[in-house]
Amino acid sequence: MNILILSAGTRNKVVQYFKKELGNSGKVIATDCSNLAPALYDADKHYIVPRISEPGYVDLILDICRKESIDGVFSLIDPELSLLAKERERFLAVGATPVVSPYELVETCLDKYKMYELLCRMQIPTGKCYGKKEDFYRALQNGEASYPVFVKPVKGSASMDIHKVCCEKEIELLFERHDGLMIQEYMDGTEYGADVYIDMLTGKCTSIFIKEKVKMRAGETDKSVSVKDENLFAIIEKFVEKCGFYGMIDIDIFQVKDTYYISEVNPRFGGGYPHAHECGVNIPGQVIRNLKGESNRSSIGRYRAGICMMKYNEIAIQDLSDTEIIR
Repeated sequence: MNILILSAGTRNKVVQYFKKELGNSGKVIATDCSNLAPALYDADKHYIVPRISEPGYVDLILDICRKESIDGVFSLIDPELSLLAKERERFLAVGATPVVSPYELVETCLDKYKMYELLCRMQIPTGKCYGKKEDFYRALQNGEASYPVFVKPVKGSASMDIHKVCCEKEIELLFERHDGLMIQEYMDGTEYGADVYIDMLTGKCTSIFIKEKVKMRAGETDKSVSVKDENLFAIIEKFVEKCGFYGMIDIDIFQVKDTYYISEVNPRFGGGYPHAHECGVNIPGQVIRNLKGESNRSSIGRYRAGICMMKYNEIAIQDLSDTEIIR
């Protein structure tokens, strides 16, 4: 059993968890476009590859799958998810199963306004969004909206270019400087993250880990505490199964008073996944069982509440003196 992790970047823990789970029964291969990506050096073997936008990129990854007898492949960055989902049949043809949700669903997740529309159709509480600033101004005049609001890219990741704004002047300035923006209701409540796994054979949700986000840094959870809520478990389970998600996903949720609002869905490992894993929620194990043709039993909520995660800085040292630095 060999696993290929694309765009490994700084996600050393994910590489380590898969290596530990495989033991001597397989290898973890990692790729990145830079040889300064530290997670590469935790893998059994790694490849430096072009950026995903380069011609022939998919063909190169398929060649790696053949050469390394890859059984399962997934990516850790948003832009590559659609590519992997779209080329699913080509990967299956070489024996590598893409661990990613269906293409149309991935595209919906990566477009925040489309996700908002999907949640509305499903009658799931979510923060009100406006695709055009004029629609927001109209709602403001009608008393249906108020400041502050978030202005964010419709397609974006890592919380980049998200601004909390309090007046029309700020909105006009942002829309003048940037294309592809939307306006989202400001959710003044408690923010949660959910690490979720949907069995690739049965389509059933088999694990959910919920953490309250205590502190964020660069779009990722820096400090968090595990929580358990049966009502939220039920909401998430119903949502992911009805949508048809597949494999691991990461969900952002807000609680305002007694209502939970789903904000965003990332169809990949979230940056805070190590918290779930260290609490006993073993998603790599579930992925590997599925790739072996074995379904997973539900273990939703089988972890302790009140366990805290605190990220801290670490460094990796690698001798690249005889190698060109690829940034």
